[in-house]
Amino acid sequence: MTDTPRELVVDPDYDGTRLDAFLTSLLPELSRSHIQRLIKEGHVRGPGKALRSSTAVRAGQAYTIDVPAPTAATPEPEELPLPILYEDRDLVVLDKPAGMVVHPGAGHLTGTVVNALLHHVKDLSGIGGELRPGIVHRLDRGTSGVMLVAKNDTAHQELSRQFADREVEKEYIALVWGVVQPGRRIEEPIGRDPVQRQKMSTRARRARNAATRVTWARHFQGVSLLKVAIATGRTHQIRVHLSAIGHPVVGDAMYGGVHRRVGNDLRAVQRLERPFLHAARLAFTHPTGERRMEFESPLPEDLQTVLDALIAIDEKDAGH
Repeated sequence: MTDTPRELVVDPDYDGTRLDAFLTSLLPELSRSHIQRLIKEGHVRGPGKALRSSTAVRAGQAYTIDVPAPTAATPEPEELPLPILYEDRDLVVLDKPAGMVVHPGAGHLTGTVVNALLHHVKDLSGIGGELRPGIVHRLDRGTSGVMLVAKNDTAHQELSRQFADREVEKEYIALVWGVVQPGRRIEEPIGRDPVQRQKMSTRARRARNAATRVTWARHFQGVSLLKVAIATGRTHQIRVHLSAIGHPVVGDAMYGGVHRRVGNDLRAVQRLERPFLHAARLAFTHPTGERRMEFESPLPEDLQTVLDALIAIDEKDAGH
């Protein structure tokens, strides 16, 4: 990519099309999420002052797009533990530990997944911006599990497209309060909470569609262990959706999942220092189009210990 501006004129076939869809059609080398970011950052100019991804284009209009060259990654490499499940010349699949922030930001300039990646991997993609080299998707700080990283710009664009087009299978394991039945589907748009800006909400004025599906459940006394599949990947999506239906993730202080007083059967959950949420499985097509790939991560020790205690109590009660 270069900084050379490109001017694109809207053909009648694209009349009424969203701006991001129009640009993606004419610039297939760029992912839709990348184009949306360029629009948001002001790199796209055209009729009207405030262009948005959803702006409808009209036949005959001209739009200019600047595509900045990918910037080199500037965070410092750090020798941090980072379990790598798979690596080739195009991508890295890792098992992110809980408590690790994905990329540097306010309050977290070091100790992130990016810092660790720069130590372990020497040829990361720069298309995510200098603070997010190779990052195709994110997991919350308190969420552990399978995460995918691109090692070059071509792989980054293709993997980003798969996420945007909902071709990636993502399955999580969560422990929630109350009884949730398998087959439950939650389709509530998610956006920034209007009052508490660090939170997300299903009651936001500006929200994006999100879909969460419970595929399996095991019920204990007062809590349910769930397998959850998500088609979209909104910030805090599973935590927000489960909280919205009255079944917050156990241990999730932000969304109402911490109960100070619990019965003896649930005392094990008080050991949790983070939400009981784990990215257990990720399936996608290799960016070269060669094959479908699937990776799994077992429950980490802190979550497994809590689950073992619940199972032991459940089996003891069943024996009476």
